[in-house]
Amino acid sequence: MPSALNSDFEIIRRNKVYEGVARQIERLILKKLHPGDKLPSERELAETLAVSRSSIRDAIRSLELMGMVEPRQGAGTMVREISSQSVANPLLNALKRREEMISELLDFRKILEPPLAARAATHASSDEISEMEDILGRQEQKLRDGEGTIGEDSEFHYAVAMASGNSVVLKVLDILMDLLRDTRERTLQVEGRPQKSLAGHRRILAAIKRHDAESAKAAMRRHIEDVEEMVLHES
Repeated sequence: MPSALNSDFEIIRRNKVYEGVARQIERLILKKLHPGDKLPSERELAETLAVSRSSIRDAIRSLELMGMVEPRQGAGTMVREISSQSVANPLLNALKRREEMISELLDFRKILEPPLAARAATHASSDEISEMEDILGRQEQKLRDGEGTIGEDSEFHYAVAMASGNSVVLKVLDILMDLLRDTRERTLQVEGRPQKSLAGHRRILAAIKRHDAESAKAAMRRHIEDVEEMVLHES
């Protein structure tokens, strides 16, 4: 790792790691880099800042939303020309782009997940169904205890994807959940939202247990539309 790059950063130690990472990369861009310059690789940044590569990816995504960088296939992440408008009002720009991205991601979930639920209804083994029941049991118990349920929320959707019999989609779903993480955390804290999420999961699982593909598909679509409505209302 070049010592020159080491001197440009400080080690990050905080709860929302990616925010600190984003600030340091932004400082590097403003002080040393120029439009068209390439950012150091994820591996280099992760090693220099002593953080995970997922934190680096989250930080770069936030800078991309602000219009400061852009990924180019085969070339890496490049510094963009920063317009006077984005400098004058970066927060407004970031919020607008973020809202557009979230809307598109939720739309993609509606394309991806209902057919997965339908496939799970025809492919799920008894062990996979038992695993889903266990996840929802833990989700319900955490709700009663007043604890957060985002972990179980994600687990259930992963379990449905696994039961669909296509392991590739699990990777796609993992990326989607990661990109929507902050939004999901916020909406699951809204009063009544965790209970509504559990009820949606129960409907999906009931259809899968009946091996009713169409009902599972419809239940998953309704569940994601409920999430979408909550997010749009929040906006």
